[in-house]
Amino acid sequence: MIRSHDVIPPAVQPFIRRAGPADVDAIYALELEAFVDAWDKVTFSEALSYYPTTFFVAVSDGQVAGFIVGALEDTGENIYGHICNFAVGSRFQRRGIGRALVIRLEHQFALEMASGSQLEVRESNTPAQRFYGRLGYENVYQVGGYYKNGEDALVMVKWFRF
Repeated sequence: MIRSHDVIPPAVQPFIRRAGPADVDAIYALELEAFVDAWDKVTFSEALSYYPTTFFVAVSDGQVAGFIVGALEDTGENIYGHICNFAVGSRFQRRGIGRALVIRLEHQFALEMASGSQLEVRESNTPAQRFYGRLGYENVYQVGGYYKNGEDALVMVKWFRF
């Protein structure tokens, strides 16, 4: 006999959808929580107009729990996705929301014919580096003085295999 305390409820999956203008205030609040050198609201509004197909939010418990902004870049030889900005609110972390957002963006990149995805991460942000590593990203090079405070960035890349 199965008792109620023996049943493990399924994980509540976030609802991921494209971001819209009504989300900017919530996205900006998450940005301020996550980053010292935050983007401003105008930048997020511009990103919505420039990258409408690669800007997503995750909704959990009825509110925006995280966001991811991506762009497609064409080198003339390859098209690749670029994760420009990404954050999950502290109260929503460790629920798989960040992973779900990255995977959704990667799927969109692939649909738009990208051969891979890249991002920059602070050299000191080892938790983020481990997170991306678990998703298949590898360090490829370092950019000196990339951030406003002079900290270096590591560029991480994931090539899609079709």
